[in-house]
Amino acid sequence: MAGALLVRDIMTKTIRTVRPNSSVLAAVQKMNKFNIGSILVVDGRRPVGIVTERDILRRVVEHSTDPSIIKVSDIMSHPVVTINPEVAIEEAARLMTAKQIKKLPVVENDGLVGIITTMDIMKAAPRLMSLFQELSRTPRS
Repeated sequence: MAGALLVRDIMTKTIRTVRPNSSVLAAVQKMNKFNIGSILVVDGRRPVGIVTERDILRRVVEHSTDPSIIKVSDIMSHPVVTINPEVAIEEAARLMTAKQIKKLPVVENDGLVGIITTMDIMKAAPRLMSLFQELSRTPRS
C-alpha cells in the first residue's frame, strides 16, 4: 500500500496496562497518574480487555462498590477488538465505527505494540471525521 497511512504510523506506542487480577482502584490510580480515560488489561503481552471510565462509573460507582475489592477482570469490556499495525487507517476507522469503539489496541504476533484512538485518526486524516461523527451519534449501553 504505497502512500497509504498505516496504523503503525500514527499509533501510540506507550501503552498503560494492568493485569486481570489488579483491583479497580489500582487501575483508577494508574489512569489518574497518566491522565488517561481507559486502560488495557493484559495477560502477558496479549490484551484481554479494556477498562474505561464508563465501565468504572456503571459497574462500580453506580453500585457503591469498593473499588479496592473488585478486580478489573470483573468489569472490563471483552473480548477486546484489535488491529494489526500494517493496516491502513481507513480500515481502522471502518472497524471502530462498525464495532462502536473509540480505542483499538494494536497487536502484532499476539503481543500488544500500541493503541490507536479516534482522535489519533482524526488528527492524521481529517477526511475520516464523517465516519466518527456517525459513531458519536450512536447511543452506547
